[in-house]
Amino acid sequence: MPIKIPDQLPASNVLRNENIFVMSETRAATQEIRPLKVLILNLMPKKIETETQFLRLLSNSPLQVDVELLRIDDRPSKNTPTEHLDTFYRQFETIKDRNFDGLIITGAPLGLVQFEDVIYWEHLQTIMNWANKHVTSTLYVCWAAQAGLKLLFDLPKKTRKEKLSGVYHHTIQHQYHPLLRGFDDSFLAPHSRYADFSPEYLESHTDLDILATSDVAGVYLAATKDKRNVFVTGHPEYDSHTLHGEYVRDLGEGMEPAIPVNYYPNNNPDNKPIASWRSHGHLLFANWLNYCVYQQTPYDLEHFSADAFTTDE
Repeated sequence: MPIKIPDQLPASNVLRNENIFVMSETRAATQEIRPLKVLILNLMPKKIETETQFLRLLSNSPLQVDVELLRIDDRPSKNTPTEHLDTFYRQFETIKDRNFDGLIITGAPLGLVQFEDVIYWEHLQTIMNWANKHVTSTLYVCWAAQAGLKLLFDLPKKTRKEKLSGVYHHTIQHQYHPLLRGFDDSFLAPHSRYADFSPEYLESHTDLDILATSDVAGVYLAATKDKRNVFVTGHPEYDSHTLHGEYVRDLGEGMEPAIPVNYYPNNNPDNKPIASWRSHGHLLFANWLNYCVYQQTPYDLEHFSADAFTTDE
């Protein structure tokens, strides 16, 4: 089954050219299927690129997914045309009285900014609190994972001395957890962050299930017992060129960044990078949609109740 997105969204043509099954709103309106309602709160500057990356991963499922895009505020964007934002993105006030099957909160380039200095921090907290009562499962990605841990567990911001950038080996820690079904014992995933997530720290300060870790990158995947909050500290949605774009950007800004680890063939930035994490990313999102969203959400979202969820797997 496909994802359902607006007819004219730029990602539509990109995904179709990649032979990914997408369905227009017009065609979907003729089907008598209750699609999953998934909201994406896009905090990244290059919104068109980011929305395409997440839509690509959401497409790898037998479920029909009705995606809506949410922006954090109405400030002008330097990287996304105003017409695009006005056409395809919603303000929180227009959806706050509705329920959703899933919510994805993307990363944001705020790794060195204190939470209280983030201009939309209070509004983001409002949305995260709203999700606890209106969303079956929320997926927090990279910086959003750090923000979610602050909100749900009051964990302070922990920042690395140097940026973590590259593709790292991870090992699964909870073999039979639904989110890990089909995973190899070891897999690759990209990271691009300053945040620090050590297994020991999360184990001693939370009751999260620690699902996948790296000796270098720390915790990669964790979830609450009821699977209603899932934290991904890396970027499984990244395209093969995304880390390269960040590296070139940082070079241009005179930051002298380290070459992303395990990314360029022969560790040479002149070589074209190869995506070694794509299959894992698709499987992770398919598992989240199936086991954390579809298998738990009510058929009638009007009857959504946060008290109805259990921790049974």
